[in-house]
Amino acid sequence: MWLSSIGARARPLATAALAVAALIAAASMARSQEVVALVDGTPITELDVAQRTKLEQLGKPQKPPTRQAVIDALIDEILEIREAKQYSIDVPDSEVDAAYGNIADHMGVDAKKLAEILDHAGSSAATLKNRLRAQLAWNALIRGRYKASLEIPDSDVEAELQLHPSDEKKDVGYEYTMRPIILIVPPGSAAAAYDARKRDADALRARFQNCADGIPFARALNDVAVRDQVLKFSADLPDQLRAILDGTEVGHLTPPETTAEGVQMFAVCGKRQTKNDTPGKKQIRDEIFQKKFGATAKRYLQQLRREAMIEYK
Repeated sequence: MWLSSIGARARPLATAALAVAALIAAASMARSQEVVALVDGTPITELDVAQRTKLEQLGKPQKPPTRQAVIDALIDEILEIREAKQYSIDVPDSEVDAAYGNIADHMGVDAKKLAEILDHAGSSAATLKNRLRAQLAWNALIRGRYKASLEIPDSDVEAELQLHPSDEKKDVGYEYTMRPIILIVPPGSAAAAYDARKRDADALRARFQNCADGIPFARALNDVAVRDQVLKFSADLPDQLRAILDGTEVGHLTPPETTAEGVQMFAVCGKRQTKNDTPGKKQIRDEIFQKKFGATAKRYLQQLRREAMIEYK
């Protein structure tokens, strides 16, 4: 009897608790949909600000950005994408997904796992992709509209080199002639399969003494692909890869590395010295370009802001 009496009293309490929870959820949902700013009629919501703030905080130990800084960044992105579309620049989803995948690869995870990380942090994959789309569109627009003014004369590079002498190793560049060689490993194979192919790669490296004989020999091996010849300039390569190629004699193979296809090496079939575009010159050229690009983009965006109707709520 007393149990049924307690149950009867508990039911209204449970119903009330559910009602309160529903009200809280509804209030939270309503707040997330609140518009905090309008950019020529395009809304920025409280949810946009919250998710972008969490994205900026992800993996950064420094203090989080201010609320106004986040809103300003979202305003800029709306203006950038809209302006790019005025010049028929509309970044396809495939390009955005590729950039998103590159970030995941850099973090050592796949795209699905990155989405989970973002969700757990309070952001979302859509928030990151929106930022990437704006960056890609804006970069394409600036490079296209201001291509002539962004070109860097060789005289500017030489003058900068005189003011800031570079590392001697970067004053000489090379043109490498290479043949990619892949020891194929089927997708989904166990780690042992990769280990076995690495041993095969080491054996091939020991035997490979020149490209004339080594390439036909490698091509005749089972589950080995020899790709077409490629030319690479040391100025276009990261320091780590440049060091590997510099340490590999002509006619020999680079150390094996694991890729999506299996175990890959490069046969260095030629190395020609060049001083036309050295790593040092490329570094200086890139630095000058970034300064000019940044200044041009900043002026352009300031103009777009002046012309836009921006309302803060």
